[in-house]
Amino acid sequence: MSYVGPDFDPPRQRRLRRGPLTIALAALVPGALAGWLAWQAVGDHAEGGSDRAVPASSSSSPGSGSPSSRASAPAADDGRPDTSSAPKPSASSPSSSSKPAASGSLKGKVVVIDPGHNPDNFRHTSEINRKVDIGTGRKECDTTGTSTNSGYTEAAFTLDVAHRMRSLLEKQGATVKLTQDGDRSFGPCIDERARIGNTAHADAVVSLHADGSGAGNRGFHVILPASVHAGAADTRPIAAASRDLGEHIAGLFVRETGSAPSNYVGDGTGLVVRDDLGGLNLSTVPKVFIECGNMRDTKDAALLTSGAWREKAARGISEGIVGFLHG
Repeated sequence: MSYVGPDFDPPRQRRLRRGPLTIALAALVPGALAGWLAWQAVGDHAEGGSDRAVPASSSSSPGSGSPSSRASAPAADDGRPDTSSAPKPSASSPSSSSKPAASGSLKGKVVVIDPGHNPDNFRHTSEINRKVDIGTGRKECDTTGTSTNSGYTEAAFTLDVAHRMRSLLEKQGATVKLTQDGDRSFGPCIDERARIGNTAHADAVVSLHADGSGAGNRGFHVILPASVHAGAADTRPIAAASRDLGEHIAGLFVRETGSAPSNYVGDGTGLVVRDDLGGLNLSTVPKVFIECGNMRDTKDAALLTSGAWREKAARGISEGIVGFLHG
């Protein structure tokens, strides 16, 4: 998700209140981080890229990129470098969030997955630049998103992870809806994305993204809705449930991917609260965003471009949803 552009302004640093589940997540982080640092010390052989705006060489088309910037590591199942060997945190890490998701059928539960951006947004600049109401103001309909330096787009990443999540959740009996499935020319706009989850009376909504911050900024973070009551926005009824959903996802994402929480936002918790995102402001059902990593950091990009790692990411997010739905 590009912080440069509509609906994705730079996040404001907030020192979060440490609730019981946040403390549980914090207890998990040292073990995960230790494993991550050990893996980093050994060395990552694959390359990707990082920064928040789409690189100049691909500004006219987020899907383009220089072949010379691709890694020489062995190819993954999608032809991208495969660096799926990142170690998982120790199974003995003491955290309620790190426990396996509760088993049982999700029959009757509705999950909406929101793959951020659209692969063809860049072809429809006038449409996605149209301002829409987000309750606290007006922002552009959507953005193109970011990409790795080698040209792998955020829109392609989010749709791939969404497909993997849909398969996993449907196997457990959930009804799964996507806000877009590569079946529309652009968008949907941020206000429509929120309405899709609301209209579905979703039990949980997750918006998938990958960040585009500066090189050296690594790790994932989950964005939670602030308590907003302005205009058409009123997140007060869903703020607590959304935090619960976000904490479940963060804990299981660490366990399944071995990734550490962001080293540049969230104070090491992997959780960030924001009041400037229309997709959260306009939601009337529990909803969070997840930035799965930083596409403009070479080491994070090597993970994001790995099909095997994306499967782990999909599993971690899905199991977080399951844990939340089972209470």
